[in-house]
Amino acid sequence: MPDNREMPSRSTAYTRAAALPGILAERIVIIDGAMGTLIQRRRLGETDFRGQRFADHGKDLKGNNDLLVLTRPDVVGDIHDAYLLAGADIIETNTFGATSIAQEDYGLAELAREMNVAAARIARAAADRHASADRPRFVAGALGPTPRTASISPDVNDPGARNVSFDQLRDAYREQAEGLMEGGCDLFLVETIFDTLNAKAAIFALDELMEACGERLPVIISGTVTDASGRILSGQTVEAFWHSVRHARPLAVGLNCALGAALMRPYIEELARVAGDTFISCYPNAGLPNPMSETGFDETPPVTGALMEEFARSGFLNIAGGCCGTTPEHIAEIATRVGHFQPRRPQQSLFSDLLVA
Repeated sequence: MPDNREMPSRSTAYTRAAALPGILAERIVIIDGAMGTLIQRRRLGETDFRGQRFADHGKDLKGNNDLLVLTRPDVVGDIHDAYLLAGADIIETNTFGATSIAQEDYGLAELAREMNVAAARIARAAADRHASADRPRFVAGALGPTPRTASISPDVNDPGARNVSFDQLRDAYREQAEGLMEGGCDLFLVETIFDTLNAKAAIFALDELMEACGERLPVIISGTVTDASGRILSGQTVEAFWHSVRHARPLAVGLNCALGAALMRPYIEELARVAGDTFISCYPNAGLPNPMSETGFDETPPVTGALMEEFARSGFLNIAGGCCGTTPEHIAEIATRVGHFQPRRPQQSLFSDLLVA
């Protein structure tokens, strides 16, 4: 993909982003909770996802949450507002699956960049509505894992088979990141990483983009330990995962999804130990899946809040929030509970020396 594209000025976002390391050193910063959980609460139908624009589209669109930034931006904006009112300092764009690769499943690959621009603008407007001089709010451009993996075969009978290449992933992430940047994000969040090679494609794309722009926004990298083995799906331990992505010099590294806080504890403790020179983020699920619960997960806000409070007391945290099953009530509880504690003190922020004037 050529690198001679003209990119918008990022001086405002760059100025906001430059304040983040200092804020993280002063207090535990709150990131928002689940987007999908709150969308499910709305009980939206096929017509909500289609809107007028996609009324005649040839594939079912219900469940394509990323498309709502084009067809029901009011729903997405309301969810951002709810998390900001609950105390979130950072909100994530509704772009977990907004890559051309993921959108191919819906026949909407060509809309990926438009989705990311729209999502970032919705989040930017919400953040600006709630920001104040002494309480800035930040927009994290979310880059999810895509439904294809670069290091795992989709065919158990052919370990060497692949359904995506590194270059295809890099190009898809580059397009996504450009849209997020155009829409006004302050930082990038490469999240829910179960295949480190996919994440490396995203990191490579971000490096290319920021080199072309001449300004470097912060990057947070968040992996997913899938079970009690303590490994991500592609086989790495938490320590190996960190050493695989450390070269990106992220503002923060962390864990999210798959596990609730109780099961995640030993792995976030290990990450806080081995990643001594960067900030640590943690946003677990609300416990284990529970189909009888309103959110689909078993932990109430007080339970999740108490677990995250213990993480803060133990000195593990710089960024705290929630993933699947968490709600604004969970985020408000987490914000109250962890706010009494000092943030973890890294030896030095890897990102700080990458800031350019």
